[in-house]
Amino acid sequence: MSRTALRICPLCEATCGLTLTIEGSRVTGARGDRDDVFSKGFICPKGASFGAVDGDPDRLRAPLLRKDGELREVSWEEAFDAVAAGIRPVVERYGANSVGVVLGNPNVHTMAGALYPPVLLAGLGTRSVFTASTVDQMPKHVSSGLLYGDANAIPVPDLDRTDHLLLIGANPLESNGSLCTAPDFPGRLKALKARGGTLTVIDPRRTRTARLADRHIAIRPGTDALLLAAMAQVLFAEDLVDLGALAPHVQGLDELGSAVREFTPEAVTDACDVDAGTIRVLARELAAAPTAAVYGRIGSCTVPHGTLASWLVDILAVLTGNLDRPGGSLFPQAATDRTPRPAGPSHGFSLGRWHSRVSGHPEAKGELPLSALAEEIDTATREGEPIRALIVVGANPVLSAPDGNRLDKALGSLGFMVSVDPYLNETSRHAHVVLPPPPPAQSPHHDFAFNTLAIRNQVRYTRPAVPLEPGRTAETEILARLVLAATGMHGADPSAVDDLVIGQSLGKAVKEPHSPVHGRDPHELAAQLTGISGPERRLDMMLRLGPYGDGFGVRPDGLSLDRLLAHPHGIDLGPLASRLPQPLKTRSGKVELLPGPIADDLPRLREAMTRRPDGLVLVGRRHLRSNNSWMHNVPALTGGSNRCTLQIHPEDAERLGVRDGAPVRVKGAGGEVTAPAEVTDGVRPGVVSLPHGWGHDRPGTRLRHAAADPGVNVNQLLDGSLLDPLSGNAVLNGVPVAVAPVTPSVTEKLTALT
Repeated sequence: MSRTALRICPLCEATCGLTLTIEGSRVTGARGDRDDVFSKGFICPKGASFGAVDGDPDRLRAPLLRKDGELREVSWEEAFDAVAAGIRPVVERYGANSVGVVLGNPNVHTMAGALYPPVLLAGLGTRSVFTASTVDQMPKHVSSGLLYGDANAIPVPDLDRTDHLLLIGANPLESNGSLCTAPDFPGRLKALKARGGTLTVIDPRRTRTARLADRHIAIRPGTDALLLAAMAQVLFAEDLVDLGALAPHVQGLDELGSAVREFTPEAVTDACDVDAGTIRVLARELAAAPTAAVYGRIGSCTVPHGTLASWLVDILAVLTGNLDRPGGSLFPQAATDRTPRPAGPSHGFSLGRWHSRVSGHPEAKGELPLSALAEEIDTATREGEPIRALIVVGANPVLSAPDGNRLDKALGSLGFMVSVDPYLNETSRHAHVVLPPPPPAQSPHHDFAFNTLAIRNQVRYTRPAVPLEPGRTAETEILARLVLAATGMHGADPSAVDDLVIGQSLGKAVKEPHSPVHGRDPHELAAQLTGISGPERRLDMMLRLGPYGDGFGVRPDGLSLDRLLAHPHGIDLGPLASRLPQPLKTRSGKVELLPGPIADDLPRLREAMTRRPDGLVLVGRRHLRSNNSWMHNVPALTGGSNRCTLQIHPEDAERLGVRDGAPVRVKGAGGEVTAPAEVTDGVRPGVVSLPHGWGHDRPGTRLRHAAADPGVNVNQLLDGSLLDPLSGNAVLNGVPVAVAPVTPSVTEKLTALT
């Protein structure tokens, strides 16, 4: 007998509501939830394949422990005993920094991944922290930190009300959006055009998004910051700067004008390969639009000047009066945000509070570059201890970080490694202990991170659609027990972690004058929390203390877990609204337009005006039916356009003797790979494109479908030495490569003849 259950999709940043069809304990179908307050029934191929992802037979069902060189199934008790025995002696002998922690992208797609890693990091006290952010979005965090004093204060485009949208390095028709949570991004772009708005896309590829645009500009990869700086220069030179209501909230406008004066359209045109007249038109149209938004993503972040490009995206919004303005770019207000503090000067944002041991890379937002992980393990120096033990949670850096071959060897040399992962993949195969979380249908879901980036304020929560199978352990309990085992409290009840966080949070809240619970008894407040688990009690606390919360009775109509559970399709909290100056945490209490680190990096951008690539340069690409390396083991999400091919322009293919479908060898600073060529005019001349997340051909994994068509690891073409210096983000786009057809060997020729 079948039934239905609601679930928020965890497979990309769009966070669409799903209605699952369930037979017994198996998800047999998924469709969009038409009553969902945010997604209103929209679904993409990933969401439609939720059942296949959830029921993948290669998902691990029990913990694995390495015995005599082999990973074998053991009980949860034995697994956590091994974690405590592997981590604590390393900390006690070599210090906390000798234990590294790697957090992958999936952490922001689960409740457990949002709630427990911060407690783990605080308990360990290690500075050896690496996340997926430094191969993706760290430049945006750094630019926001420098501009607004808060690395997580990221304005998002007001898609549903803007008149003019400029996208740079973004392909939301394939990605469904990134750092901009928006169900049905394609429909929203079509609605923009239907209401008479303008869509401009700047991308070296003619993507699906670019084909929808009113204007597509095929920029040379890696020159985004130059083009944006030239647009800013035009706004100053032609007296088009109009801050409007922003004027009281910014500082450094004159200094900014001087800083971009040299970046004229004529000065950058050769480097960008964009006509100077076109650059002027882009700036004038942005200034003339009734409302306008600029949105830059991975393509503009994973380049040598990623932080400068991210900074300039927001600078253009400021200069045209479109920051913090309906129809422009606005700061979301999530239901679990802390109670907004009064506006005013704050602590600001700092970079480089410590540095990596080997290459001296500065930290950003408490993290070191993922590109530096291998050398932090395999290189001895006089400065501190190398990483001797590693905790990996929902990450596959062998495929996602540069030079996976070196990292592969480094992981094999570790004294101890624990991996929280549902699969035995290219990274977790090195672990001494693997702790597999249950499938998503068996887990609760609330989007802590993505609601802070959503284009509309709303709140939703879904309990597990399917009960935990016998022998499974909830992901929240797995991570709570990992915290205990790694921090010297092994054996304590996992609920102790939640109780500790609740006690600390309420203890702090009652001391804050602006808090709705100021002066009250934290124990009395804790006794009021509802929920059937520690994570639910924490969610209830965050909702009640948040900007829409009931304040533990202060605002009777406010949010609580009980009220949210009474609205299974979510609660709409309204469109984004102007919030400045409240979100600002800079030392001045204003938007600081030209922070010192940005000003110090501009000479490097000036030097880039004179550089041209000698040959081909590489860019990545997204697939709608994929999300990094997660989903290549699901047959329904591979094939079709989701293939690992090298896209190359017909002119370059003819010059190099490359035939469509034939194998080509691609060589970069980190190594070489061989992939089939896809000759297409969808990529500009001088540029080739390989998708990321592939390369499932290493022994010792249990990914049968992915291994049958492994593709190649594009990040193996990189040696990890190219980083954006401000953010530590890996340079993955615009890197030089050599391409040549694969010449058949004599044996292959004889075989073909016979």
